[in-house]
Amino acid sequence: MKKINLKLLAVTSFLTLLPILVGLLLWKQLPVVIPSHFGFDGTADGFSSKAEVVFMIPAIMTLLHVFLIFVTSKDPKAKNVAPKMSTFIYWMIPLISGLVQLSIYGAILGWVHNPTRMGFIFLGILFMILGNYLPKIKQNYTVGIKLPWTLNDEDNWNKTHRLAGKLWVLGGFIILVNEWLRWAVPFVFIGTILVMVFLPMVYSYWLSHVKEKNDKI
Repeated sequence: MKKINLKLLAVTSFLTLLPILVGLLLWKQLPVVIPSHFGFDGTADGFSSKAEVVFMIPAIMTLLHVFLIFVTSKDPKAKNVAPKMSTFIYWMIPLISGLVQLSIYGAILGWVHNPTRMGFIFLGILFMILGNYLPKIKQNYTVGIKLPWTLNDEDNWNKTHRLAGKLWVLGGFIILVNEWLRWAVPFVFIGTILVMVFLPMVYSYWLSHVKEKNDKI
């Protein structure tokens, strides 16, 4: 287990809730019904009330933020998570909350012409950052690729995360470049995510299977 940094938690929670203040300042400029979800082409395909956007979304994000910090701190192997990754966990939800609200308010007020593009660019950068950290993460129960084979075998964990790190950096770069070049965006994005998620899982299982066969020889 790891002690929660209450000061950092307070700061990041405040920043996660900060869009509420922005929403109140913009209240009179916001329509009664607000576009709150956008398709791959940036067209609004989901709508919410003004109160839901201004109050509910940041509130849910804050609850998720606090829950994530609490769960990761209670991990029996929390000390295996590198300090930089631990700090990143504190800032991840506040960044996402700010991006979500900026996309919504920006689309309404004409500041942002394609919220989906901004989201993909953010995801591409995020995956590239996480990909750099994945190989450095030691065994734990909350951060990383948590499979029966990785949790039961440190060598399996390390090899799987080295592969996943390379895939996530490459996948993030593909998402980032693809968003600028606009090559079959939905298919490239979904295909890239599937490879990033499932290939390390298959590789981990294969490593476990090979080791099991070798142990029987």
